[in-house]
Amino acid sequence: MSRWFSLLVFVWLILGLVAALQRGYLTHPSDNCADFATVLLNVVAGPLNYIGIHPSMSDCVLPQPTP
Repeated sequence: MSRWFSLLVFVWLILGLVAALQRGYLTHPSDNCADFATVLLNVVAGPLNYIGIHPSMSDCVLPQPTP
C-alpha cells in the first residue's frame, strides 16, 4: 500500500514540475521569494494545474532576525 502511495506522490510531483516548466517558471532564476513560492505551489498542485488551477504568490514577507 505504501509503495503505491509513494508512486502516486512521485507522479503527482513530476506532473507539477512539468506544468511549472511549461509555464516557463524554471527558465530564469527566481528574483524573490514570491517567484520561488509560485514555482513551489505549482509543483505541489501537480495535475491540478491542467484543470484550471493556477496557484501563484503575489507577495511574500520573510521574517527578519531580531537585532
